[in-house]
Amino acid sequence: MTTALIFKAIGALGLVFITIGVLTKKRLKEDVLFIIGGLLLEVYAIYLKDVIYIPLQLIFVAAAAYGIYQVKRAKK
Repeated sequence: MTTALIFKAIGALGLVFITIGVLTKKRLKEDVLFIIGGLLLEVYAIYLKDVIYIPLQLIFVAAAAYGIYQVKRAKK
């Protein structure tokens, strides 16, 4: 397997996790899937050296992490 193919697979897997998150009904599970997918896409963006996509994915992951914080705080 070539390096490019491995990183493309990582990016595709990230998209799969995010898609499953969109289809999930539970907020906590949705945010966890978004974080996993976002981090996988972040790895792919770093591989591409895309200066727009790298910070965008960081913001996406941070927003999903904040969503988990809100869910946990609401349960108290």
